[in-house]
Amino acid sequence: MKIIKIALSILFLVCLFDMPYGYFQLVRFLGMIGFIVLAYNYYPKNQNWSILWVSSAILINPFIKITLGREIWNIVDVSFAIVLTYSAFKKSKSLK
Repeated sequence: MKIIKIALSILFLVCLFDMPYGYFQLVRFLGMIGFIVLAYNYYPKNQNWSILWVSSAILINPFIKITLGREIWNIVDVSFAIVLTYSAFKKSKSLK
């Protein structure tokens, strides 16, 4: 799971640069899949993290887009990167 979190963090941080629209679509799709996988793996052991990952997947899903504006999406991207990095390196007794 650590590799998924780090990869998603990098994808979200690259969104801060001036990228083509197709990249953002790719990030939405990969992010949704990554968050769903994380939610599935966390659900039986830690429901709080699972709820966070499901909420994140809903927010960035590419099918029903939520329009927030570039500045707010930048804040969301940085927040995702921080939370993902934190959870990747946090010592957990119940989930590794």
